[in-house]
Amino acid sequence: MNDYLIRGTAMEGRVRVLGVSSTGLTGELHRRHGTTPTAIAALGRSAAAALMMGAMLKGEEKLTVQIKGGGPIGQIVVDANAKGQVRGYVDNPGVDLPLNARGKLDVAGAVGTEGFLNIIKDLGLKDPYRGSVPIISGELAEDFTYYFAKSEQTPSVVALGVLVDLDYTIKAAGGIVIQVLPGLSDAEITQIESMVSYLASITSLLGSGQTLEEIIRHVLPAVQIMERTPVEFRCKCSRERVEQTLFSLDKTELRDMLAEDGHAEVVCHFCNETYRFDGDDLQQMIES
Repeated sequence: MNDYLIRGTAMEGRVRVLGVSSTGLTGELHRRHGTTPTAIAALGRSAAAALMMGAMLKGEEKLTVQIKGGGPIGQIVVDANAKGQVRGYVDNPGVDLPLNARGKLDVAGAVGTEGFLNIIKDLGLKDPYRGSVPIISGELAEDFTYYFAKSEQTPSVVALGVLVDLDYTIKAAGGIVIQVLPGLSDAEITQIESMVSYLASITSLLGSGQTLEEIIRHVLPAVQIMERTPVEFRCKCSRERVEQTLFSLDKTELRDMLAEDGHAEVVCHFCNETYRFDGDDLQQMIES
């Protein structure tokens, strides 16, 4: 099944529900960046969260998730937009840690807890919106939950999961966000809070073959699914964009590249694509 995102409501529109099945695109991130299981668990969770946040945008709006927790994975950066497109990378895709005390991939150990989760939204205004909260867990679902509560004042339940198979392929990946809108009673809020323990095992639920809809209906039987849209890995880099970047360099820098290396190679952080420009290409740029 192709990757997809669903949007829905429950409790007479007072609860917003988002879910994403992102197994394929997480596998693509894994393949492109050569990540360890721990690194792709962190990157895949971040990508799922970014896609669901992107679904709250509209038109040409887009956002960037930056996670800097001080751990050995370094920085996690993910871009997503309102069209269901995502790309991302981690500074250290080779980070390899022992399993944690619960026998799970040690995402918190890789991410660290001495830093911040930053969200930058490009809403087409003069300046981007910036929100930032301290990292409180490093497991990421709890950190996005904290972000929604503190930075956007929206109580939320966030579940994120990536299941890496024994052969290091991605067996399942995805996430769910349930948000409480104004007007819920205390009893209804308590009911939603009780979902946290069930959704905490989302990795196992997805790995067992359950669909997003089945998982969501287990905790919100009366949910109304309003929309189902495809999502995908998509990088906006191209040879033309890289060429424009080289053109913008000082001619002296281009001459130094030509003299020292005889060519230029540029690697995109987000998709790991390599763009090579030979000596003739550089000479044309210098002479133009």
